[in-house]
Amino acid sequence: MNNHPFTGTSALIRLALRRDRIKLSVWLLVFFLLTASMTASYTELLKTDQELVNMIAMRAENPVIRAFDAPASGASIGAFFMLRSFLTFAVLAALMSAQTVVRHTRQNEETGRSELIGSTVVGRHAGLTAAVIVTACANLLMSALIGLGLIINGLPAAGSLTAGAAFGAIGITFTGIAAIAAQLSDSARGANGLSGMMIGLTVLLSSIGNMLGDVQDNGVRVVSAWPVWLSPVGWGQQIHAFHQNRWSIFGLFAVLFIVLVWTAYFLNARRDAGIGIIPSRRGPASAARSLLSPLGLAWRLQRGVWYAWAMAMTMIGVVFGAISNQIEKMMASNEQVAEIFNRLGGSSALVDAFFAAVMSMMGTIVAIYTVQAVLRMRSEEAEGTLESVLSAAVSRSRWMMSHIVCVVFGTSAILLFVGLAAGITAGFTIGDPTNLLSKLTEAALVQIPAALVLGGFSITAFGLLPRQAVALSWAALAISLITGPMFGALLDLPQALQNISPFTHIPAVPSAEPSAAPIYRLLAAGAALTLAGMAFFRRRSLGL
Repeated sequence: MNNHPFTGTSALIRLALRRDRIKLSVWLLVFFLLTASMTASYTELLKTDQELVNMIAMRAENPVIRAFDAPASGASIGAFFMLRSFLTFAVLAALMSAQTVVRHTRQNEETGRSELIGSTVVGRHAGLTAAVIVTACANLLMSALIGLGLIINGLPAAGSLTAGAAFGAIGITFTGIAAIAAQLSDSARGANGLSGMMIGLTVLLSSIGNMLGDVQDNGVRVVSAWPVWLSPVGWGQQIHAFHQNRWSIFGLFAVLFIVLVWTAYFLNARRDAGIGIIPSRRGPASAARSLLSPLGLAWRLQRGVWYAWAMAMTMIGVVFGAISNQIEKMMASNEQVAEIFNRLGGSSALVDAFFAAVMSMMGTIVAIYTVQAVLRMRSEEAEGTLESVLSAAVSRSRWMMSHIVCVVFGTSAILLFVGLAAGITAGFTIGDPTNLLSKLTEAALVQIPAALVLGGFSITAFGLLPRQAVALSWAALAISLITGPMFGALLDLPQALQNISPFTHIPAVPSAEPSAAPIYRLLAAGAALTLAGMAFFRRRSLGL
């Protein structure tokens, strides 16, 4: 007798919560801490209404800066929080939702869990339903925590709850998008890739709409152009929390979510388990000679992610270089802007302080790639492909070193491209291209040791605690982000806490003279962590 399509959903919800109790807890804690800390820093920095108006108007008047902000909507601390932080929180909410859904749908099929579960009394749609419910509930809790983080800093409750609901609506929307991606692709990596493409597309559409928008009310309000209405990220921005609180827009999110989930169920009912709607591309008849070596195989597995990161970060470097002349003018005329970059970059040379802050931020972002590339080793182990490689004449150390070489090369090359792109465009924008190219390339390259320390920590976690390696690695990155130069200085954290982040020890080049001693210490720490991880891995059993 056939089971009802939703039979067993409650049991699978409990199983998903049991599996994700740490991952989702870390995500939610990060959202709360970021909200509370960023709001506190803005309140401390912008103490008068005039300072707040000047800061918002400065950002609203530059179309390039508007691409990275939400549209200005009033002059208040809450409105400024939404202006500066919306894209960051929206992308994080979308990533949390997409990864959670894919983990409990496509990844379960890929690893064989779904086949094992399907042998019991479980309906066809139970797994998908459990993933959607767990992810949606996580977004609701995230909304409440963001609202709480705003309220405890003295912001109005109505605007705080609206802001939290806006981010939750975006996360729930990407729950539906990821559910469809899990039906289309036949691999977890492919489903995450499709979800990531949709995140990038929606952010791009909202950014274009904001760039083309009309600045009104002396710069404290931006009326976005029509492309924002093609993007759920743009819808969230148009809610205008702390200004208009337009709850009617949540109706658009509700309709879209219903359509997305219905589509996911429709596709799920019309495909075989383990197979995606989009067929896999057939590979070549014969393998390349490079795949005969562990290094060639590691690069083949890593190169797709590296290409995407290299192109994206190079474009970001071009953008920051292109707006450098605008930043120079703004900081010369606005003491609050100058203070922000001085505290981040540590120099009275304003443009140098700006580039020091930007390169520190770029280093922290590239560290995400570093951790992601290291954790590919854990994926190979968990999926069982590593067992086949080690059954040949390949030692554990050689296999591991091949991935480590790709990580070191990939991290270094991405930061090099960022420095070159920013240096070239800034040189043509401001002038003195030779000097700026040298300074910004050096400023980018000094970030490499800090990123590699986090990579070394991830390698140690992989070698010692493989099942907890993913959670430990991302937690270490989150802690480094909060305590590092991006937030530690603005939040006036004790120096002992700031020293936890490896990026705190990087010289603030080009606003400060480069020092070799901290670079060597970080390189030594990264090497020691890497060697420890390799030693642990050689002595443990594979965690399949």
